[in-house]
Amino acid sequence: MPASLIASTWPLLLGMGILMLGAGLHSTLLGVRAQAEGFSTSAIGIIMSCYYVGFLVGTALAPRLIRDVGHVRVFSAFAAVAAASALGQAVFVTPVVWGGLRLMTGICLAGIYVVAESWLNDRATQATRSRLLALYMVVLYGGLGAAQFLLLASDPRTDTPFMLIAALVCLAIVPLVLSAQAAPVVDTPRSVRFRDLYRRSPLGVVAVIMSGLMSSLVFSLGPVYARLVGMDDAAIATFMAGSILAGVVTQYPVGMLADRLERRAIIAGVSALAAGLALWLALSPAMSPSMSPVPSGALLLIAASVISGLVLSVYSLGVSHVNDRLETSEMVAASSALLMLNGAAAVIGPIVGGVLMDRLGPDAYFATLAAIAALLAVFCLWRRSRRAPVPREQRGPFIKAQPETTAVTDESQWRDPAHPKSG
Repeated sequence: MPASLIASTWPLLLGMGILMLGAGLHSTLLGVRAQAEGFSTSAIGIIMSCYYVGFLVGTALAPRLIRDVGHVRVFSAFAAVAAASALGQAVFVTPVVWGGLRLMTGICLAGIYVVAESWLNDRATQATRSRLLALYMVVLYGGLGAAQFLLLASDPRTDTPFMLIAALVCLAIVPLVLSAQAAPVVDTPRSVRFRDLYRRSPLGVVAVIMSGLMSSLVFSLGPVYARLVGMDDAAIATFMAGSILAGVVTQYPVGMLADRLERRAIIAGVSALAAGLALWLALSPAMSPSMSPVPSGALLLIAASVISGLVLSVYSLGVSHVNDRLETSEMVAASSALLMLNGAAAVIGPIVGGVLMDRLGPDAYFATLAAIAALLAVFCLWRRSRRAPVPREQRGPFIKAQPETTAVTDESQWRDPAHPKSG
């Protein structure tokens, strides 16, 4: 990657890394604190789902705001509101208020992602875009993973971690504002009919929807599961850090296989493996929840991380499979529609998971993941019997992305008419 590109983007990447420290701590803290406050698991699931409702709103709202008032003002406003939302949750510890403030956080973070990624895409060239976006994803996931250990810096049952979150979000503004140059243009993608998209690629659409259900469970209810089975703060931080960072590690080997073999076979294999491991954990009463040197504790951490890494790769596989069935001119609208479907499913995931965990206990966390992954694997095998695979020469490269941290990446990379067809 050219040194000039690094020089022009490192303040932005630094700011986003700082922001992810705050965002990652915020998500885990809410699950831990809500459980300590006696909120029901169902209520916690609803609170967490409010984030994804806000994310849908923010993704649609931000481009219009950017055109009206500019990137710097939009980023600053969203960061300020996100910081205030975190502080508000320290003051008003009730499920209703937390749900409303979590929705505001989702709106704000989605807007910040749109601002940051449009800057990155504006600075990147055709030759450097993929590497720059890959570096961006590493920064985001690295920040989210490292943030889990900030849970140990203060007592989750106090107001201090909320103050730390607000401080980090505010600090993220500094390098981003200083790096602001000519603002890029953000176009509102044209609409696309979901029915037509499903007809073109049923499996890709279903995979994106199932990914929303599973990834929202991991991010929202993972900390709740860890607390319910008796983990302390250090164990919860380790559990969530492993789950999040596994999403980075698995993208590359899964992507390599998806580019060499039929994508439907990889989707089926990833889903079946995730389902099997999750079902094993759900049905293993001897599995210790402790993160101590006990072998079963280490085994739980490894198995949970592998499951998380697998389910977090499903979105990339689904998007790649959909794009294999599209023309280049259709991909911007399709990417926007897929983000909407994924986000809508992510709203449902924590609610369903929270209710099941409330009624059936913490083992319902892995049982729910197993059921969703198994359904996807079965649907994939059925689709393989209904349609011939896309010829290898017509398939594009694997897209390494996650919807929660790619508000405009998928659509921005297609603005250049010379961009090759991608997967």
